[in-house]
Amino acid sequence: MTDTVDTGVTHRSFVSYIDKSREYYAAHGYSAPYRWANNVESPFTKLAKPLSESRVGIATTTFPRREDRPDVWAGGKVKAPYALPLTEVPDRMYTDDLSWDKDATHTDDLASYLPIAQLQAAADRGRIGSVSPRIYGLPTDYSQRRTREVDAPAILEMAQADGVDAMILVPL
Repeated sequence: MTDTVDTGVTHRSFVSYIDKSREYYAAHGYSAPYRWANNVESPFTKLAKPLSESRVGIATTTFPRREDRPDVWAGGKVKAPYALPLTEVPDRMYTDDLSWDKDATHTDDLASYLPIAQLQAAADRGRIGSVSPRIYGLPTDYSQRRTREVDAPAILEMAQADGVDAMILVPL
């Protein structure tokens, strides 16, 4: 028998992020409401070869953490796209500046948002061909233009240099 706790909640409630975003921008003086990204033509394509023969990479919005200054990401500069060798991935990443429910969860478990070990296990089992030798990171940016014209092409170039065939996107 399991114990149950009566929370008094009779229905779900939610936060309308679209409404909240519009209210936020309006409160900051923007005359036009925030325009959500809309991709008429999806950038996704079919794999050129079976997944079991493909090299798979991971792209994240987190950054390496500096142990001497946990409030500063390891690059110590303005966030920009990066590629980090798997051998240099720290036990924790810098996530404090990102928006996630910090009251209900945490980012202490690297594997929960950067599944490197799980991806390696998939390679060991033959589900994927191999794991990219690097992870890729890009800043969370509210500029769709910057994401499309600067950050995404930079990540694509790095991934192509590593022979990546497929990418798992893990935004936080």
